[in-house]
Amino acid sequence: MAKQPMLKFVTVARDMPEKRGADERRADFHEIYAEFAAEKAKEQASRCSQCGVPYCQSHCPLHNNIPDWLNLTATGRLQEAYEVSQATNTFPEICGRICPQDRLCEGNCVIEQSGHGTVTIGAVEKYITDTAWEEGWVKPVKPAQERPESVGIIGAGPGGLAAADMLRRAGVQVTVYDRYDRAGGLMTYGIPGFKLEKDVVMRRNDQLAAGGVSFVMNCNVGEDIPFDDIRAKHDAVLIATGVYQSRDLGGPGAGAAGIVKALDYLTASNRAANFGDSVPEFDSGELNAAGKKVVVIGGGDTAMDCVRTAIRQGAESVKCLYRRDRANMPGSQREVQNAEEEGVQFEWLTAPKGFTEKDGKVAGVMVQKMRLGAPDATGRQSPEAIEGADYLEDADLVITALGFEPEDLPKLWGVDGLDVTRWGTIRADFTTGKTSLDGVFAVGDIVRGASLVVWAIRDGRDASEAILDYLNQPAAVAAE
Repeated sequence: MAKQPMLKFVTVARDMPEKRGADERRADFHEIYAEFAAEKAKEQASRCSQCGVPYCQSHCPLHNNIPDWLNLTATGRLQEAYEVSQATNTFPEICGRICPQDRLCEGNCVIEQSGHGTVTIGAVEKYITDTAWEEGWVKPVKPAQERPESVGIIGAGPGGLAAADMLRRAGVQVTVYDRYDRAGGLMTYGIPGFKLEKDVVMRRNDQLAAGGVSFVMNCNVGEDIPFDDIRAKHDAVLIATGVYQSRDLGGPGAGAAGIVKALDYLTASNRAANFGDSVPEFDSGELNAAGKKVVVIGGGDTAMDCVRTAIRQGAESVKCLYRRDRANMPGSQREVQNAEEEGVQFEWLTAPKGFTEKDGKVAGVMVQKMRLGAPDATGRQSPEAIEGADYLEDADLVITALGFEPEDLPKLWGVDGLDVTRWGTIRADFTTGKTSLDGVFAVGDIVRGASLVVWAIRDGRDASEAILDYLNQPAAVAAE
């Protein structure tokens, strides 16, 4: 009788890939986790219980067939595991690195609920696809038949690129327009290299280009090319711009030099540290934390990216102010732990009420202590200030990471009839991405508001199906 390859969670303990020591990883921007070795990946995959109702799959936005590719990994059928993984996910090696698995697949693993420790799904997912690249299993798209229709995609982030991949597989001609000089959106310039090394993103960009996707970079829609021209040039248009407008922080002294936005700071760091670009604002010290007392304001994943970047740039000290407590922090608890190991100090239940200046530059943050009061409309407890508990936090560089809002695209692009919500996001059907304009679709953060990369991938893949249906309509009508 064949030996049971799975259900080993009772005898095999949960194990993650080795994490580099804090002192070592503080000195560079390389990823902090090593790769699984083949035998370790098999061992950890074999812990899956192969349960009848896989909550890991149902809680994954892409509904990845996780139990099957864990089984294939455990039994040494790695190429098949890759093919199953790739069938539902355009960028599995990226999701394996940056998805908050503790809130999605791993957090809902059945054996985690039974107290045996979750299957390390993300690490195995990363291992499968990294191996696929090394073995040459990942190929450029080669559609069985080319189609004459073309689609213009505005935005080269995860949503736009996922749609581009699916449309090219169907033979559609695809052109992607983006404001930056490299494709990838926040995967390229927003997420630091210690979470997602940039060659991982660049090789996907190269694969898409080799498969026939055309890229028009350094292109600001509304300035370099009118939206109406893109619409006239293509049979359908997909808007996947993301949300890039940072929320402003008020209070006395808020306009002082040295108070910078998180995305500006992270983009400068990624350009300088990961691509070797010349960045004047980084070289001048304006967007460089080296030798400075740094205060980051915010509690999400972007704030975690900022504090950990500042540590690597050689900041004298790094503190994070968040108005709620640790349990109510929106950022990944795994990231908070990594940041603490690397030397970041968290000041819970604190909020800025203003800034002090010296010679026009920020010198400190006026901090007010908070407590959690009654729940707000979402059920979270609302923070409220404690009178008389203010203090001053010295700072040479303040980074605001308070989230992102959508730009006013109808105004920027001079387009009439593109409906937006009261939050400024594009009004679109959540399943198809259809907007108020015929043949125009929208996906990702510009529809959802700031969200996860995995949701943008899901949206891009869903919209590609709706776009194909739209492109097929004229032929169907003509046939009648």
